[in-house]
Amino acid sequence: MNRLFGTKNTAPKPSLDDAISKVDNRVASIDVKLASLNAELSTYQAKIAKMRDGPGKNALRQKALKVLQRRKQYEAQRDQLSQQSWNMEQAGMMQDNLKNVMTTVDAMKTTTKELKKQYGKVDIDKIERMQDEMADLMDIGNEIQESISRAYDIPEDVDESELDAELEALGEESMFESAMGESAMPSFMQDEVAPPQFIDELPEQAKVKEPAGGLG
Repeated sequence: MNRLFGTKNTAPKPSLDDAISKVDNRVASIDVKLASLNAELSTYQAKIAKMRDGPGKNALRQKALKVLQRRKQYEAQRDQLSQQSWNMEQAGMMQDNLKNVMTTVDAMKTTTKELKKQYGKVDIDKIERMQDEMADLMDIGNEIQESISRAYDIPEDVDESELDAELEALGEESMFESAMGESAMPSFMQDEVAPPQFIDELPEQAKVKEPAGGLG
């Protein structure tokens, strides 16, 4: 059977990058040949320009025409290969873009799966109840703040004329204390500090007693 249908080709298929590389190498090889043909044509043109009309010039012109024809064929082949290389490069870019898109899609699928798993653990009703409890606690806190910061106003039954009279009395007492000075002493305390009036003179110092026999 292998003789009739041949053996199965087990060689790995060339990749797109390998195919592009081979085509580019062929284009580079054609460029070398075109450079050689251009140099040969330049030589023929220089010789033809110096020759007179005649059989020799005609023969040289025929050679130049053949070189020019070969150059055109190589140029056409080069253009085809360049177009093939460009088409394969575009296909490679599309393939890369498709890979990037598939990678993005896979990542989005994985993320969506994880989000569903995480959101499945969240109890929305529990969160709503917790929010309501927080709102109630905030209201209670505001009421407490308002209560402890309440201002105590003067009772309405207090007579303002009495307050004015008391304020005036405080002012007069302050002026009296200033006139007396900080070291002033009340009169009832001055009598206690003054010396007694019944003493006529200050006591004398004690005399030293002489010895009974006197000095000899």
